[in-house]
Amino acid sequence: MEKKDIQNREDVFLLVSEFYKKVRTDSVLGPFFNTVISDWDEHIQRLTTFWESSLFLKTRYTGNPLQAHIKVDKDNNNSITELHFGHWLNLWYQTIDELFVGDYAENAKRRARKMGTFLYLNIFQSRN
Repeated sequence: MEKKDIQNREDVFLLVSEFYKKVRTDSVLGPFFNTVISDWDEHIQRLTTFWESSLFLKTRYTGNPLQAHIKVDKDNNNSITELHFGHWLNLWYQTIDELFVGDYAENAKRRARKMGTFLYLNIFQSRN
């Protein structure tokens, strides 16, 4: 398969779907996600909209990822660490590199890195 850049919602859906196939079976990340997410199809659609909005700035994502992640951390005895976010980011990069190449693909990496840092810092700050 010749790689191309991320160009549309279908490409974002492919990226998100393939990424979460890895996450769901991952021994480090899977337990966090698999205990929280009951409807994976709906979750994939929601995250496709999130990333489509983030990359193309033409759709509107409604949701609060920060509150969702703070709750997951709290429900897991404040056990999420920077290593989990690093692992998540490595899987994201790996999935992008397997499927895409180009400016939007690189932007998806940058945005994920910034988002991971933001989420982790705010999760840490929210702990009592």
